[in-house]
Amino acid sequence: MPVHHATFTIHTRSQGLHEITGQLEREVARSGIASGVATVFCRHTSASLVIMENADPSARADLEAWLNRLVPERDPHFTHTFEGSDDMPSHIKTALTRTSETVPLKNGRLLLGTWQGVYLWEHRREPHTREVLLTVLGEQALQNA
Repeated sequence: MPVHHATFTIHTRSQGLHEITGQLEREVARSGIASGVATVFCRHTSASLVIMENADPSARADLEAWLNRLVPERDPHFTHTFEGSDDMPSHIKTALTRTSETVPLKNGRLLLGTWQGVYLWEHRREPHTREVLLTVLGEQALQNA
């Protein structure tokens, strides 16, 4: 069974959801794998991945605001603050969300829902360079002889 790996570098400017669906779709097409699964993995402890609505930006804004209320900065109980007041909250936000997503493939395409997109969720306020790994596993399309 063929396996295809790719690494993406994503430069974030600040906290927030950064859509990576297009990059993933292009790499899935490049893999030549027609049917199977794509697994996306974020190699960080202060950023995560989420599948979220990609049509109305207010849904993403509401999600971000809600998580910021749930895990506020400057909590006096946090002791892990060496890198700033957003350091420990970013780790908690990652633990509450996910560092990987798996999406089925059919006909060489991600089978996301109509309003779904894959996002890297940066939990730190400062710009960061993030690494996301994609593994595509499945059956290749038949080649014409």
